[in-house]
Amino acid sequence: MTRAIMIQGTGSNVGKSMLVAGLARAFTRRGLKVAPFKPQNMSNNAAVTEDGGEIGRAQALQALACRMPSSVHMNPVLLKPETDIGSQVIVQGQRFATAAAREYSKLKPQLLVRVLESYHRIAEGRDLVIVEGAGSPAEINLRRGDIANMGFAEAAGLSVILAGDIDRGGVIAQLLGTAEILPENDRALIRAFLVNKFRGDPSLFDEGYEEIRRRTGWPGVGVLPWFDGAWKLPAEDIMDLDRSGPARDGTVKVVVPRLPRIANFDDLDPLNAEPGVTVEIVPQGRALPGDATLVLMPGSKSTLADLEAFRAEGWDIDLAAHIRRGGHVLGLCGGYQMLGETVSDPLGIEGRKGSVPGLGHLAVSTELTEEKRLGLGQAVHMASGAALSGYEIHLGRTEGPDCERAWLDLDGRPEGAASANGRVRGCYLHGLFASDRFRAAYLAELGASSTPGYEAQVDDTLDALANHMERHLDLDLIWSLAQEIPVGSD
Repeated sequence: MTRAIMIQGTGSNVGKSMLVAGLARAFTRRGLKVAPFKPQNMSNNAAVTEDGGEIGRAQALQALACRMPSSVHMNPVLLKPETDIGSQVIVQGQRFATAAAREYSKLKPQLLVRVLESYHRIAEGRDLVIVEGAGSPAEINLRRGDIANMGFAEAAGLSVILAGDIDRGGVIAQLLGTAEILPENDRALIRAFLVNKFRGDPSLFDEGYEEIRRRTGWPGVGVLPWFDGAWKLPAEDIMDLDRSGPARDGTVKVVVPRLPRIANFDDLDPLNAEPGVTVEIVPQGRALPGDATLVLMPGSKSTLADLEAFRAEGWDIDLAAHIRRGGHVLGLCGGYQMLGETVSDPLGIEGRKGSVPGLGHLAVSTELTEEKRLGLGQAVHMASGAALSGYEIHLGRTEGPDCERAWLDLDGRPEGAASANGRVRGCYLHGLFASDRFRAAYLAELGASSTPGYEAQVDDTLDALANHMERHLDLDLIWSLAQEIPVGSD
């Protein structure tokens, strides 16, 4: 038999992903075989799995916490927003459909079957599955057909621990309000609560903690203080990275325009961990700073729309001025496509058919195609000889004279393009900065030294997070609340 427990939150960004990662590492260190699971996620920050699909970045980190390979079955439904009302729907790692919100609700019954299939596959051979909810179960207008919170908990027969975020204020109202608004059968699935992100002396919340317990009848599994090392872990949301880490005045300033559909920005995490590097995410409405060493053009879920938004902000003018001053530019994936001379969409994959001018800083052109390139890859940085690994996740082909100055060898083929002076570069490979040798070589070109051991730092931080949870949460109670599930049932 395998046990499973579900962590739900009173709202988005209350720390569910971090809680699951920390609990996963803590129970793994107790000798259990643990696996993470999230029925439905919404994020453009995806990870490519060892079995050849894509899942939310947070579930890849949770797999690392469990010391197991990532799998498409850890996050069987991934929604990747393309517009304000529509998303690409990824099912078990592969593109399934593009749907507006109303259309997606009609897909949920058939998706639940796939979700439960993945859940039981993940549970095979595991002692414990830790399931993460999405958003809040109190969104009762979305309860019909729900596959992310109580709908999944009911279908899978799970007990739920409800987490509230005291840092944003009103945690008593968050927890009691959720209890009050839920239908009785959903409320009965909640077996305990916890309070997350407490700053200061937790004993000051003793009376509030007791009041929550008295009014709900739920036991508490603890008050978890703010974890200072959270910024060292890969960020799931660009806003988390923007607010993370200690203040610093690095030798190198990396400026990143915050595109409306920014995607796969995990490239920034290793740079953000460097003491000699300052990463600044520039929001809409602000100019790109004139003191940037490097402008990093990030990935995008909608290249053409984000290129239009880039120009609307006047960032094209700022970027041209940065290049005239001798600054460096690196475009990754969608950012690489934007740096070229044209981006064409003959099939209307991103909307209207046609071709638009790129920013013109690389002599390349991109044509968007229906075929999606998705996979892990091994590469060599030609200038330094540094070996690195990464992943590709993109639509389109990019060709042109500057591709003759490819600066990576990716699985035996040239990858990327560079301007004649080498200051403007682009490529399709994500995750390259996680390689210590490549990161050191690249930062040396910009005039900064590098601190090795990024991946080891992430692993050490997961251990520190597990220690933090061992000290402040009742893990024995959490284990006792986990329901036994018959593996292979449907």
